[in-house]
Amino acid sequence: MSKAVKCLILLAVIALFFVTELIPLAVTAMGGAIACGLLGLIPAKQVFSGLSNSTVVLFAGMFVVGGAMFYTGLAQFIGNKVVSAVGTGENSLMFGLMTVGTVLSAFLSNTGTAACLLPVALGICASAKIPASRQLMPLAFACGWGGIITMVGTPPNIIAAGALSNVGLPSFGFFEFAFIGIPISIGGMLYMMFVGKYLLPAAQLDADQEIEQEIEANETNNTKMMVSGAILIAVVLVMGLGIKGITLEMAAVVGALICVLTGCLTEKQAYASIDWVTIFLFAGMMPVSSAMDKTGAGKMIADWTVSLMGGSPSPMVVTAVLFALSCGLTQFMSNTASAALLCPIGIAIAKNLGADPRAVLMAIAVAASCAFASPVGTPPNTLVLGPGNYKFMDYVKAGTGLIIVCFVVSLVVIPMVWPFFPGK
Repeated sequence: MSKAVKCLILLAVIALFFVTELIPLAVTAMGGAIACGLLGLIPAKQVFSGLSNSTVVLFAGMFVVGGAMFYTGLAQFIGNKVVSAVGTGENSLMFGLMTVGTVLSAFLSNTGTAACLLPVALGICASAKIPASRQLMPLAFACGWGGIITMVGTPPNIIAAGALSNVGLPSFGFFEFAFIGIPISIGGMLYMMFVGKYLLPAAQLDADQEIEQEIEANETNNTKMMVSGAILIAVVLVMGLGIKGITLEMAAVVGALICVLTGCLTEKQAYASIDWVTIFLFAGMMPVSSAMDKTGAGKMIADWTVSLMGGSPSPMVVTAVLFALSCGLTQFMSNTASAALLCPIGIAIAKNLGADPRAVLMAIAVAASCAFASPVGTPPNTLVLGPGNYKFMDYVKAGTGLIIVCFVVSLVVIPMVWPFFPGK
């Protein structure tokens, strides 16, 4: 049996465990990396090379910087202020919640953003007698699409950027994702306000679901809020400006260190802020990605996929197919896992066609964040399931149309910003 076939069998097993989650995602990824070494697909010394990847450091640093925003209460404070300013009308409240969710999740954890805005939304809905079921799902969706705007907004973006670096190609810039993230956010908000909300139940809140949130900030906490906000702004500016000699990882780690040193969060809280599943999943899939490239397994998948699409498909067709595949997978499995699984395949297919892989990878990353048609696709969706009294089909009804909007916007914008054949 050739190494390429062994790698394909291993990839199928990994995909099976990713979809079913019979064992934890991180265990699957790290187990896959170890299997690559045991099967001789990569040198043994490269099995844990993913843990030394600079992208892992970037993940960890930004998790801590984002965590400081939640521990100091700044994220909740911003949410309260903005939502209070827009009023309690159904449309204005929905617009306010989606706006805050979009902006905060572009830089912070989408799960944390949804968690801190959920009590705010429930409290206002209860006092204004507005059906919470019309507000909570749009909030969860906004936290999903908001992450697309920056490199650190959601793990698939960093994985796509890391995949480019892994094959020696120039990576995406920090704000480069905004070219597609902002149009999708605008399209998503318009869809939910004028179409999506009518597909949601208008259930009144039960008394035991009414949650009020009060933030009592003394002088010290106010100071910490301001400090954590200033740190986040400084880190984002440094990343966005691309200052020579300062990498994204350096900016993130320095920001994290300052958060701890200034008391915005304790060392223990800093460790707790890091999503270790994402860290180990990413680190585990990097060697698997290398194995696919070195054994030729990625090329075999690419050749097979291209032949299914007619032998010489246009890059636009490839992008559409991979978007659909990534989007389909992410409804039932981790968006991080979906991106990690498909990015190496996308690069191989693009190379097969002689096209720039950036457009294909961007489509995969964006689609991995479009987990709108299932309550288990992303944590914010799961978070609002109970409080919103939603059923599985509520997500299917409202989310399917939103996915179509994202698909259309992506196929229009992505080739314009990232041409398949630049310079031609």
